[in-house]
Amino acid sequence: MNVIISAAGTGGHINPALVIANKIKERYPDSNIVFIGTERGLENDLVPRAGYELKHIEAYGIQKKINLTNIINLIKTYRSKKDVKKIFDEVKPDLVVGTGGYICGPVFSVAIKRNIPTVLHESNAYPGRAVKMFAKKVDLILVGFEKTKDYLIGAKNVIYTGTPTKVKKVSIPYFKRREILEDIGVKNELPVLLAYGGSQGAQKINEALLDIALHESNKNFQIVWAAGPKQYDVIKQKLEEGGKDIDYLKDIAIVPYIYNMEELMNCSDLLLCRSGAMTITEVSIVGKPAIFVPLPSRGANRQVDNAKVLERLGAAKIILNNELTEERLLKEIESVIYDKEKLEEMGQAATKIAPENVEEKIIVAIENMLINR
Repeated sequence: MNVIISAAGTGGHINPALVIANKIKERYPDSNIVFIGTERGLENDLVPRAGYELKHIEAYGIQKKINLTNIINLIKTYRSKKDVKKIFDEVKPDLVVGTGGYICGPVFSVAIKRNIPTVLHESNAYPGRAVKMFAKKVDLILVGFEKTKDYLIGAKNVIYTGTPTKVKKVSIPYFKRREILEDIGVKNELPVLLAYGGSQGAQKINEALLDIALHESNKNFQIVWAAGPKQYDVIKQKLEEGGKDIDYLKDIAIVPYIYNMEELMNCSDLLLCRSGAMTITEVSIVGKPAIFVPLPSRGANRQVDNAKVLERLGAAKIILNNELTEERLLKEIESVIYDKEKLEEMGQAATKIAPENVEEKIIVAIENMLINR
């Protein structure tokens, strides 16, 4: 089976696409899977690293603001259909899969016109433009939240599967937890807040945590903080200006990036993070309470919608980006982190939306679509 997968830009689009690709390859080992992306996004690192071929087109997101640059980008995106056609002629796909985003525009326009079986996966609670644009034309839409179906009225085939992720809930013995925490630089005895902002870090979260570190205001709890590779050195310098050494902070361990995220999520007591669809899924799977700081958007507030799914269950608290300060963050952290019973209740509530057998549901849905098409 020849498969084309369109995924570009951020890990939120690319990582689910890679998990889907891996499942197809597992089920059909002789499959030829080719990704289509741009030369700008994380796909250029993640896709080749996963062992898949990546072909490039020039595509851009549609902006509400009308100016010369956006008009030029729109024209380039439309013209990129010529490149998509060439890729299709070469690969001869039996199936086209997309995980949302601007890259789907030219790819799915060509696939639908050629009557090739098409599948879209929407990770967010509120669907993005690409999914809504093609909702009535594609053969199958897979969604990460049950509620997403309400926004896809008229779509002919929508199935809730959850969002695929590599993070799983793991039972970690006491001695192993101590080893993991000590290895990153904190103790096993105090509660642990795990703070991260995606692969590049989150500046607003970093600013609030920096104030906490400078003032040593984390009393009787510890912070494991992934600052992001690009922001780590900036934070290190600001700490030095405040008379602090990044390697010798009081109950705070700062790293550029966390490579053992599954282990640390399972070892932590409370999470502080953005609320992308992938993060929501991972939080629900490991069953951890969270404080979400949704990434603000000029358009639909997708991360706010995502965060509210867990907030309504009592599994999370939300601090809007423009409301995040050291004082507000400390107030929310201290309202739960010392209360083991509360932490447990919130974590259990998060598991209510944890998807099960996601990859299997996805491959079965695709197979059924292909059989019944």
